[in-house]
Amino acid sequence: FLKMTGQYFIIGGTGFHEIDNTPILDDATVDKLNEIYEWMKIYYYEDFDKADIQGALLDGLIGGLEDPYSVYYTKEEYKDLMVSTSGEYYGIGAGLQQDATTMEVTITKVYKGTPAEEAGLRENDVITAVGDVSMYQMTTQDAVSYIRGEEGTTVTLTIYRPSEQEYIDITVERRRVESPTVNYEMMGEIGYLQITSFDEVTVDQFDAAYKALEEAGMKGLIIDVRSNPGGLLTSVLGISRQILPKGLIVYTEDKYGQKNEYSCDGANEIDIPLVVLINGNSASASEILAGAVQDYGIGTIVGKTTYGKGVVQNIFALNDGSAVKLTISNYFTPNGNNIHGIGIIPDVEVELDVDKYYDEDVDTQIEKAIEVLQEQIN
Repeated sequence: FLKMTGQYFIIGGTGFHEIDNTPILDDATVDKLNEIYEWMKIYYYEDFDKADIQGALLDGLIGGLEDPYSVYYTKEEYKDLMVSTSGEYYGIGAGLQQDATTMEVTITKVYKGTPAEEAGLRENDVITAVGDVSMYQMTTQDAVSYIRGEEGTTVTLTIYRPSEQEYIDITVERRRVESPTVNYEMMGEIGYLQITSFDEVTVDQFDAAYKALEEAGMKGLIIDVRSNPGGLLTSVLGISRQILPKGLIVYTEDKYGQKNEYSCDGANEIDIPLVVLINGNSASASEILAGAVQDYGIGTIVGKTTYGKGVVQNIFALNDGSAVKLTISNYFTPNGNNIHGIGIIPDVEVELDVDKYYDEDVDTQIEKAIEVLQEQIN
């Protein structure tokens, strides 16, 4: 950014672009807000907190963008957000994601050995309330802030379970959760490596798991990013550089035409058959990984079409400790595809049989991935 003669300019891909520096709160707007506030103080039927009204004004400012990915965070919410990307927190051990259309907050992953699993929560459970607080029109971060709390305390979730078409109250004890963002095991001669989110700890966990599978003699690899809502760009780039050939991993482009390219040197290109498992809750960083694998043709994409989040956000810390997250650019796969609103379409489409999954512990999508790899190995 450059400031010239009292005005702001940005250097973009096509030259200098002037930024309108007219304040959002001009005199007429301030007068109208204060006038409405006076009517509220006199006539609103209940007492209210002035700080809540001020917070709603800030939420509304970002809400005017009509972008579900741009969010205002209070000081406390911003602190919670930073904790959530570190990989350690006090909570229940479940991954959440908000549907951009319905605004419902859904459980996308229940981690093994956590309070969420012990309490019987399931993937695709819709959280309608946390305690006495309705989750209607709440963001994922709102839900997280209500669910997390002091170790040893409990929280009651009201969930709607689509498979059973009923509402259930489930009480869960909060504990310290160190997110195992990578899980792995050998399935015969095939290595299975699941990535549940792309956090600060994920690259190291991936490296350790990948080496362990190599030492175990894997002849093929499944990377499972089903129900992985994404995370840090630095994390997915680090993992991509462990398997991709030399070339682009992803590139971004902002409204000024400014491009940022992220590449791989190809030193660690995978040399065994690869399957990447995806589903409708695989988003953002998960789609960057799956899209690059598909574009380079180094693996087979199996499952269901992904969420379709092809935009990038950045978080800007504010002077008082709060923050704002803004969508700043589109991203493109190595072949130049923007998958926003479209998703990554699998090479081999297969549904997860939910009844078999919960009743018989049979994962039909993993079975198909193994079948695809066995054909290539043989």
